[in-house]
Amino acid sequence: MDDDRAAVRATYERIADHFAATREYPWPEVESFCAGRHADRAVDIGCGNGRHTALLADHAETVVGVDVSRRLLGLARERAPGGSFLAGDASALPLTDDCAELAVYVATLHHLPTRELRRRSLDEVARVLTPDGEALVSAWSTAHDAFDASADATEGFDTDVDWTLPGGETVPRFYHIYAPAEFDADIAASELEVVDSRISSGNCYAVVTPA
Repeated sequence: MDDDRAAVRATYERIADHFAATREYPWPEVESFCAGRHADRAVDIGCGNGRHTALLADHAETVVGVDVSRRLLGLARERAPGGSFLAGDASALPLTDDCAELAVYVATLHHLPTRELRRRSLDEVARVLTPDGEALVSAWSTAHDAFDASADATEGFDTDVDWTLPGGETVPRFYHIYAPAEFDADIAASELEVVDSRISSGNCYAVVTPA
C-alpha cells in the first residue's frame, strides 16, 4: 500500500513541471463552489500547482495547500505566494482538527490506490472541517467520455492514464474511475454528509459537510 502511494508521488514529481504548465485556470465547478463563500481558513487538498489555492485565497483570510509532490508545492508557492503549503498525504492530512471552514478536494481522490485510503481521506476532510464547514470533492467518473463504461454502473475500476511529456515519453498515472453510485456510497460511509451531488464534465462532484 505504502509503495503504491510512493509510486503516485514519484509520478507527479516526474511530470510536475509539464503538468503544472497545462493547468492554468481553475475549474468552473470550483469557481461556482467558491462564489459567495468566505472563510477564515481554507484548505486545498491535492493542490498541485496551486491554481485552486490562488482562487481560495480570494475567499479566505488564510489558505493552506497540501500535496504529496514537493516539486508541485514549489510551483504552487510561486502561483499563490500568500498561501501556506505543506507536504502531506490526503489520507493523513498534516492539519489539526476543525481548522478550516472551506476546503477543496478535487482531482485527487481518484489517485489513492485503495478504497480504504480513499475512504480514510474522506474522513480526513471531515476531521479538518469545522462543524459548519463545507468542502467540494471530485473524482473522475465512468460517465466520462474517455471511458467505455456505463454511468449507471455501481462499481468503478482501476486503470492507468498516460501522461505524455514533451518529446513523446509517456508516464502512466494510477486512477480509480468512480461509478457515480460508488462515489455516493463512499461518501455516505464516511464522516461526511452530502449537501449536493452531481456529474459535471465527466466528473463526480459533491458538496459535503461534516456529518
